[in-house]
Amino acid sequence: MLMFHKVVVGDAERALVYKDRRLERVLSPGVHRLRGWSRKVVMHDITTAEYTGSDTDSLVQSLGASLDEHFQLVNLDMQEAGLVYKHGKLVDVLQPGARKLYWKGLAEVVVQRVALSGPLELAPEIVHRLRQLNLIDKLAVAVTVPAESAGLVFVDGKLVQVLGPGAVAYWNFRKNVTAEVIDLRVQSMEVSGQELLTRDKVSLRVNLAASLRVTDPVAARTRVAKYADFVYRELQYGLRKAVSAKTLDELLGDKASLDADIFAYVRGQLGGIGIELLGVGVKDVILPGEMKDILNGVVQAEKSAQANVIRRREEANATRSLLNTARLVEESPTLMRLKELEALEKVTEKIDKLTVFGGLDGLLNQLVKIKQ
Repeated sequence: MLMFHKVVVGDAERALVYKDRRLERVLSPGVHRLRGWSRKVVMHDITTAEYTGSDTDSLVQSLGASLDEHFQLVNLDMQEAGLVYKHGKLVDVLQPGARKLYWKGLAEVVVQRVALSGPLELAPEIVHRLRQLNLIDKLAVAVTVPAESAGLVFVDGKLVQVLGPGAVAYWNFRKNVTAEVIDLRVQSMEVSGQELLTRDKVSLRVNLAASLRVTDPVAARTRVAKYADFVYRELQYGLRKAVSAKTLDELLGDKASLDADIFAYVRGQLGGIGIELLGVGVKDVILPGEMKDILNGVVQAEKSAQANVIRRREEANATRSLLNTARLVEESPTLMRLKELEALEKVTEKIDKLTVFGGLDGLLNQLVKIKQ
């Protein structure tokens, strides 16, 4: 007596029937009666579209020409990736060399092949969708270049593109894609605490500040390993060279010439690497404690000598003026009389009461010796 058992397959399901551990057929939606009990039925939910079994290769071989009735086979080579669209929306990305089966009959699945031998840049709409799926960091290198900056894209160590401000992404399959952002704005750099010797062998410390900007990002990135370190080192060399060529008095008396010497040297060194030096300035010249005391003593002595000279000059001027006044008084009795009245006025300012006997002439004869 033959035995049958019933298998019910829903609209969102498919069933694989195995006999003696070999695939026999695929059951579509409906009610099926299978003869005997030696068959194994494996149900699959096709709402996800992708076949999740581990026997893809044997399934393709077993179904042969009838595979297209139930499945869509996607077989990518090693130089292409696949964009998987479901109902017109991007839902997944297949790696190069991937081999996938997708169920037919429920969801419309379209796989778009992307050749990796050509440009690696992703279209903006694909980048946006991959961000929504949280896949952008796994599958691509995303670069965001801010304003006043430039982006450099390297593929397997070779510079392939210079980017302006904006956002872009590149496939990162089977190739090493890297990107760097170069700031084109004016930058400041400080060289602090440099111990130097002047031409007259005075030890001091100098702090230097400089402003610069990148004018050629490709040259700055490719001609030197680290352009910031290179500029810093050249500022050190320029500062040491300029300080060693001057005495301490020359340094303290004319810092502007020191700035100019450093600027001229460093600017010449940076001409071929795409860096423009905008300005250099010495911020501080710091002397040792004993040298400060010596300089303070020198300055104090100089100022004291200058004060003595000024004092002597003023005393001489005052004596000369007094002599001239005496000569005028000697030659003019009227002027002598006016001087006597001025002296009397000053005396009376300090006297509370004054009693006059013998008239004004008598008073003058008593207080001031009048020349006959």
